[in-house]
Amino acid sequence: MTTKVPELELIPAIDLKDGKCVRLQEGIAARSTEYSDDPVSMALHWEAQGATRLHLVDLDGAFSGRSAHLDIAKSIFRTLKIPVQFGGGLRNADQIAAILDLGAERAIIGTAAVEDPEIVEEAVRRFPGSIVVGIDARQGNVVLRGWVEKTVIPAVDLARRMKESGIDRIIYTDVARDGMLRGVNFGETENLCRKAGIRVIASGGVSSVNDVRILWERRACGIEGVILGRALYDRKVDFSDLRKQMLSW
Repeated sequence: MTTKVPELELIPAIDLKDGKCVRLQEGIAARSTEYSDDPVSMALHWEAQGATRLHLVDLDGAFSGRSAHLDIAKSIFRTLKIPVQFGGGLRNADQIAAILDLGAERAIIGTAAVEDPEIVEEAVRRFPGSIVVGIDARQGNVVLRGWVEKTVIPAVDLARRMKESGIDRIIYTDVARDGMLRGVNFGETENLCRKAGIRVIASGGVSSVNDVRILWERRACGIEGVILGRALYDRKVDFSDLRKQMLSW
């Protein structure tokens, strides 16, 4: 019997800072590039290009611990026909419930997964299938609070704990590569996927179609998607063309 190999979902990202679409380099707020002052129009653009899901992050919320762009997020949720996963500043159950009530299909928990893992267990019970944990790491260890606080927690260990808490999938970001167009950390992404036995959406460093192809080739381990950011905005990758190319892989 042949095992069905999952497809790789292409997920364009919109990062919000001061009401605008930006991209950070290595998660550093001072190293940001603005791409648009109309996040809703940008979201519609990616939907028109064929995206099946949008990745929306409130950077101000990630740094402060409180979502700062709920009105924009609500407008995006209600305008798009495709599902949206939202992260940034979701540190307690009420914040998670609020963003899902506004229309997000998935809520992404980051810092709280380390500092208060009981929140993850509660969220999984209350919102089954709607909770994703974002694991951001530098040199294999988890970083928190918008990537500014280092820990000595191995990303693989956190991924295992999250699976035990009932999490189905994680978003794994190598922050040293995010926004840098240096290529994906394929080895760490696959290693985490296999050792934790959990589905992974890869994030950080995509610089070319070839990066996406390498992830596609490794998808059997459980890599189910890839988030695309600066490579799209700097036109290193054309989203619509990439989707067409994948049909022949």
